[in-house]
Amino acid sequence: MIGRLSGTLISKQAPHLLVDVNGVGYEVEAPLSTVFELPAEGQAVVVLIHTHVREDAIQLFAFGTDIERRFFRSLIKINGVGAKMALAIMSGASAETFAQWVDQEDTAALTKLPGVGKKTAERLVIEMRDRLDKEVFMGAVPSLPKAGVSATASAPMSREDEAVAALEGLGYRAAEARKMVAKVAQDDLPTEEMIRLALQQTLSR
Repeated sequence: MIGRLSGTLISKQAPHLLVDVNGVGYEVEAPLSTVFELPAEGQAVVVLIHTHVREDAIQLFAFGTDIERRFFRSLIKINGVGAKMALAIMSGASAETFAQWVDQEDTAALTKLPGVGKKTAERLVIEMRDRLDKEVFMGAVPSLPKAGVSATASAPMSREDEAVAALEGLGYRAAEARKMVAKVAQDDLPTEEMIRLALQQTLSR
């Protein structure tokens, strides 16, 4: 199993990343909480990895801290929560915010996350309460270091298109994602901030 990658960040189009490790390119997916903290394309990066083995594929998921990886691993143990939904949950709420929602049994907040319906929200509240204490908040490690090196980056998309693609990757429909981005888009607003504001706007409704 792959548990860690250290190399050059070739492409960063949330939630998808391409990391070059000694000439081998690893395609990985990451929650927005991790993507927001990554260096620019072409720089060195170190990420923790969860290797997800299915009958038809092997998927790699990247995280900036051990607490994020533990949060992901706890989520995918819940019946009805797959890897894609877990990424969406983590992108819409930090482990601390999620824990607060669970503690308060705030299913209304949970159902605002993409893909989370009422029954799933209720299941998360019931099953994650003990898991958060035992499996997630058992002692976090610091964020992994980042250092810069030069490399060739991929052709850029527009900031709005990148934001829309990231939201689609989290489970939002294309039309819905474009509306979310249109409400917050500004000429000088970075893609990551655009995504963050779009999610905050949705979750605050």
